[in-house]
Amino acid sequence: MARRARASRARQTASAAVPASPYIRRTLPFFDPLNEEQLQKIEAQVDWFLEDVGIAFRDDPVALGIWRQAGVTPGGENGDLIRADAQWIRDLCAKAPTQFTQLARNPDRSVVIGGTNQVFAPVYGAPFVRDLVGGRRYALFDDFEKLVKLAYMHPNLHHTGLVIAEPTDIPVSKRHLDMVFAHMTLNDKPHLGAITEMSRAQDSVDMAEILHGREVMEQNCVIMGNVNTNSPLLVDKVVTEAIRVYCGRGQGIIVSPFILSGAMGPVSTAASVAQAMAEAMMCCAFAQIVRPGAPFVLGNFLSSMSLKSGAPTFGMPEPVMSNYVVGQLARRVGLPLRCGGSLTASKIEDAQAAYESADSMHSTMLAGANFVLQSAGWLEGGLCAGFEKLIMDADRLGAYQKVLDQGLDTSDEAFASDAYAEVAPGGHFLGSAHTMRNYQTAFYEPELSDSENVESWEEGGSKDMRRRAYERWNGMLERYEAPPIDPAKKEELAAYVARRKEEIPDAWY
Repeated sequence: MARRARASRARQTASAAVPASPYIRRTLPFFDPLNEEQLQKIEAQVDWFLEDVGIAFRDDPVALGIWRQAGVTPGGENGDLIRADAQWIRDLCAKAPTQFTQLARNPDRSVVIGGTNQVFAPVYGAPFVRDLVGGRRYALFDDFEKLVKLAYMHPNLHHTGLVIAEPTDIPVSKRHLDMVFAHMTLNDKPHLGAITEMSRAQDSVDMAEILHGREVMEQNCVIMGNVNTNSPLLVDKVVTEAIRVYCGRGQGIIVSPFILSGAMGPVSTAASVAQAMAEAMMCCAFAQIVRPGAPFVLGNFLSSMSLKSGAPTFGMPEPVMSNYVVGQLARRVGLPLRCGGSLTASKIEDAQAAYESADSMHSTMLAGANFVLQSAGWLEGGLCAGFEKLIMDADRLGAYQKVLDQGLDTSDEAFASDAYAEVAPGGHFLGSAHTMRNYQTAFYEPELSDSENVESWEEGGSKDMRRRAYERWNGMLERYEAPPIDPAKKEELAAYVARRKEEIPDAWY
């Protein structure tokens, strides 16, 4: 027992450190289920959307002016419907990089998005939080800061996103400033910026310039925004203004059509996939008109729904298949891919959450998603960020990482020929030289799983995984140390936040 306890403490100490490898360099082949004929049928449907149906760009006259300058005359009843030659749209999409680096404040934490690389980021946008002791509640800024620290500390999360939980005790009009400042100072992994209103996006880009410097920002992607189209077939000004702000400065944008099949798209998965591709590609084309070469990530967030209640469902076979198919299509277009991660409709970390999250995340992994928002912490269809769920999900991400970037070792050492010479028939390999050389790295050891016998488990308090996760994240916060930051830059950022808060009136909606 003493040896096991010492080993457990050693693992916990190691897990508090930020990983040496800041993202996954995938070696596992992609899972591509569709044949060429099927892919061409979907692409023909995408082209039909682009040329004949069109995508509405609404409530942003500047965006319509940008289309006009590019030679496209908006049409439709409202004069905001964009139809364009499909090959021209594809040619514009080809101007976006197939992969790019997002610089982190600490260069050792920078991530490469696209190609065969995969980046895991936590839950995004939840107004509620939940933990084992505090229960479900509206998220406060204290909760938000704790989640940022945990995402920074966990070795299996490469990126900290932005709105890990909405700090509802700060006015809506100002909370983006506190969130971006927290990500920049409590953490030195890469992160996202605000998008909900144009000035908030601009604040995020301006703060990124303070942190990284104008010259660095001119040559590199240091911040990105994440937006959703207003499916079906509508791009509102939140999207176009975010593209104008971020891409206009050469920064990245992620555009994810959020389609509940049966509501924002047909119940047919193939139709919803084609619709999602058309919406995202039209946004990519717009971004490349704004600034050729601006980083763009094509997002996929297709979900099935209960046709009895209208509630979204997760981990179901239809969205799982959509991940695979959009992965194939995105690679043919040449764009990095974003998919959802550990998704569930469950309210707590129970068997439903485990099954749905595992199926969602496994398909995201095999599909080759380059940027995975919602990798850890998602509950209630995204309404709630779970502290235990964050730690439980991230624990499993380490297993996915080993599958993705290590695969099956077929080296001479892996075949262990010397061990067979050492161990007689009917013997065991526990003390062999091969085992002693490799036992520390041979198997992935999940931090939260208990594989001991029942007597040891009972002696340790009969703790289930939720309790172990609760103790883990509290222990991590006790060990948290803020990464070093240039005091002058931190002071300049704080002054910017203070000035902008003086200028912006409080608004709670």
